[in-house]
Formats: sequence, C-alpha cells, structure tokens
Amino acid sequence: MQKRKGGVTAAKGYCAAAAEAGIKYSGRNDMALIYSEAPCLAAGMFTSNIVKAAPVQFDRKQIDSFPYARAIIVNSGIANACTGSDGLDVCRIEARAASKALGINENEVLLGSTGVIGMQLPVEKLEAGIMALAAAKEHSAKAGTAAERAIMTTDTVPKECAYTFTIDGNGADAPEVTVTLGGMSKGSGMIHPNMCTMLCYVTTDVAITKELLDEAVRSVVPDTFNMISVDGDTSTNDTIICLANGLAGNPVINEKNGDYEQFVEALKALCADLARKMASDGEGASKLIETHVVNADTKENARKLAKSVIGSNLVKAAVFGKDANWGRIICALGYSGVDFDPEKVDLYYVSEDGEKSILVCSQGADSPYSEDKATQLLSGKVVTILCDMNSGRESATAWGCDLTYDYVKINADYRS
Repeated sequence: MQKRKGGVTAAKGYCAAAAEAGIKYSGRNDMALIYSEAPCLAAGMFTSNIVKAAPVQFDRKQIDSFPYARAIIVNSGIANACTGSDGLDVCRIEARAASKALGINENEVLLGSTGVIGMQLPVEKLEAGIMALAAAKEHSAKAGTAAERAIMTTDTVPKECAYTFTIDGNGADAPEVTVTLGGMSKGSGMIHPNMCTMLCYVTTDVAITKELLDEAVRSVVPDTFNMISVDGDTSTNDTIICLANGLAGNPVINEKNGDYEQFVEALKALCADLARKMASDGEGASKLIETHVVNADTKENARKLAKSVIGSNLVKAAVFGKDANWGRIICALGYSGVDFDPEKVDLYYVSEDGEKSILVCSQGADSPYSEDKATQLLSGKVVTILCDMNSGRESATAWGCDLTYDYVKINADYRS
C-alpha cells in the first residue's frame, strides 16, 4: 500500500468540479461535484443524531433503494437541516437538475450539504450551480482539490488524500491489478462523530460486491472517524459515502479473502488520514492531540478511554496552555464509563516522532518529572498522550485538538 498525491479524482473514471453559486458566500466556490464515468456501487454511514438533515434522509433512501450511483452534488453555506418537507423537495429538485445536466438517472444522484441549520436552500442558485458543475467537470487532481475547497466552511485547509495497492485475485490465475482509493472530507467544528461529524466522500476503482463494500465502510469507521472530537457536538449532516466503479479491472471481491483484507486496510488508512486532518484543523486549534490507550481489557473500552481524554475540555485547555496537568487525564479516564483499576495506570507524554517520552503518572500516582521537558513536549504541533492501563492487551487511538480563545470567537459569530 502506498500513499500518493490526489483526492477524489485519483481513481480511474472519476471527475470533479467546483462552482460559485452564491448560496451563502460571495466570491468563492460553494458547490462541488464528484462524477463517475461508470455506474458505482455505493455504501454510506450517516449521523446518529435524531435530527437528520434532508440530504442525509435522501441519500439513505437512494443507497438502500437503488443499485447504482454516478454523481454526488455537495453545497456549503446552508445545511438544509430542519427544513421540513421543503428541504426534501429541494433534494428531489437537485437530483432532477443533475440528471438533466449530466445525462444520468436521477436515482443515481447523491447529495450533501453543510453550513447553517434552519435555512432554506435557494433552488434557482442550486440549479444554476449544477449546470456549471456539469460543464466544468474534469479528471485532474486540480479539479478534485477545487471540489474539496468548495465544501469547506470554517475549515482552514483542504483535506484530501489517496492510496494505491495491488491485488492478485487472491491467488487466482490473473495478473496483479493496481487499485486506487481517493478521498476528501470537511470538518472543523461540530465534530464528535457517532457516525459521523463531518462530510467525507471516498472514490475507488475496485471491483467489489455492494454487501462487502458496505461491510468494509462500517468496519473502518469505529477506529477512524468515530475516534475524533473537536467540541463534543454530533452534527445533523454527518455523512461518509464510498463509491466503487470497478474500473480497476480486478476479479470481483465477493468474499472475505486476502484481497478484501487489503482493501479494508487501504480504506482504513485513508479514513484515518482524513480523520487526523480534521482533528488537527479543529476550529481555532493550534495543536493536534493524539491519545493512545494501550493494554486495556477490551477494544471497546480502549476506544471509550481514548475518546474520553481527547474530549475533555480541561485536557484540551491544559494542552493549549502547555500545562502537563496529568490529573485531568486520569480524571477523564475515570468518567469514561469504563471500569478499571486506577492504581495500575501509567501516563506518558510522548514526542511526535516517538523518540522521547516522560512518565508523569506511575501506578495512579505522581511520578517525578521535569516540568521544562514536559513543556517542550507540549509545545509542538502534535501532542501525544500515552495511557497504559496495564489490564489487558487491547489498544485504540483517538484524535482531538486543543481548546483556544479562537474557538469561541469563531462560533460566536458563525451565522454572520
């Protein structure tokens, strides 16, 4: 498996485009298109929030009811959430407009929206934007990046990546085939996935059954997107959609064999990459917090413990202030809902390259350490916390960010 440059246009047969529709912003692109030249199988996961945006409801029905998808249309600025039946009507209008502009069936169109909740989308601007997207679509990496930038709201940097790997038909009499995955995501605030707080779109040219594509997506989310948190808020629009058009030409993956495991590994690497980018770009953030929990009794408990630490406002504030206040970490472990022996816990701060570490808590009590050295470790762009539970063999990693003054400033005037 290799990481390569690019995003959603990296895999065979995919185009992208961006357009300025003037939905909420002025002077910037605010609509994006992902398009496949061949019909795609689609798999998706969506927000667990009871309040679900219109495009979430629309996409769930499309993916469940129809065999293929060809296009994803996404807008930024307005979330099309809490918009009642009018919001769903807008989704249907968008699908019809995309069908006409792209020459595909309207059942092959998926949608996404991000932005302010409670506002209605301007239909005429959407339709004009879709026409512009169809005319501008192209295969280039530049087009993929433009599409990613168009869906940004409070994000400060685009988030995209791509991976390739080779498969051989799991020993079948066939030549090796290169498979590519590309992805883009947006997410900076209202980030606390419970699948999932952000928008993420993955494209791949692998040939695979719909059932296994769906299972692969569901298998990687718990250790990637569901392990990030910025502010503890689970959005109304959270979405991950994966399209697979089969143009790589590999023997169809129709069972859980070695080829399937390689695909899952690559998908997990891509999703973890995008998840980490989102955590590091949290609203107002100056540091990425990476928490490793090791030697926990169960995998699920390891996940809960790691997420509790990166979700703690007190831990986040301490990291911002470069304060090695390990009491806040063990406190966050204690209210995670996991039963463990506090007197077995060791806590470390570790350098980003893993070369240096400081033991700050040993067996649940203070361990003498240099405050100056701890401050040095807390001064980098990535702060790594290692929590050794000493009670089993399971591990998990979660990603978050520090809590800065700018987070309040950004969210105090978000609608303006």
